[in-house]
Amino acid sequence: MVALRELVPSATAPLRLAEDGDSDRNVLLCSLLPMAAPALVRQDGTIWLGLQVQHGFGDPSRDLGAVLQLALRAEPGSAVGLTDPPGPGPRLQDLVTNQPLDLTVHDGFDFWLDDIEDPDGSLKASLESAHAAANPTLRLTSVEAAYWTNVGTKEHLRWVMPYDEEALLSALARLHASDQDRIAEGSRLVGMFRTQGLLVPVWDLPVGTGAKVLEEPAARFAEALDEALGDDSPLTPEQRSARSGLANRQLTIR
Repeated sequence: MVALRELVPSATAPLRLAEDGDSDRNVLLCSLLPMAAPALVRQDGTIWLGLQVQHGFGDPSRDLGAVLQLALRAEPGSAVGLTDPPGPGPRLQDLVTNQPLDLTVHDGFDFWLDDIEDPDGSLKASLESAHAAANPTLRLTSVEAAYWTNVGTKEHLRWVMPYDEEALLSALARLHASDQDRIAEGSRLVGMFRTQGLLVPVWDLPVGTGAKVLEEPAARFAEALDEALGDDSPLTPEQRSARSGLANRQLTIR
């Protein structure tokens, strides 16, 4: 979900509501909706819940929970959002079942137009703008939350990692010092994002690398990283230097 909120242009995943009076409603989690809408209620009652939105009141999960509650009460064809802090209340994980996301990464935003009338062309204009701003992105299947993207002049692998920041920095430093942090030939770990309490290491890749060739090396890297995370021995001077360099190449987003 962090990747969808911060990194992935177009992706969707169905959510199942917790067992209550609305458990038969369909909810689709979306990275981005038209005009960055927090939620849309489709004509058939399906709720599209957006992650990339303009508002932010301190707790994204509470914001999502509040928007979902509003959408459950809204009429079909409505756009739903927040204009004020939602206050105390259920967070998203309180309203849906705890199950892995069945994620689909889309080439673009054409799914926005499914079964929707656009008489004034505003949705089509928003679609064209979104297409122009989106970089091609693919999800790796051999590991969790790793995404290849092509930004035109170069390619990147961006990997959201669910580990404690300090432990992850030390583990990455161990791998860097032993030259085990290369995901593909010519790749380079150039830094990381910090977002939602997690680190997102970023590798530069040679143009033309693509996503498919990264699958096996990424799986090997994940195994090496797990081993490094379990190593509690003191860092060597070379590893401490690598750790300092990685810590200095962080960019906080949101």
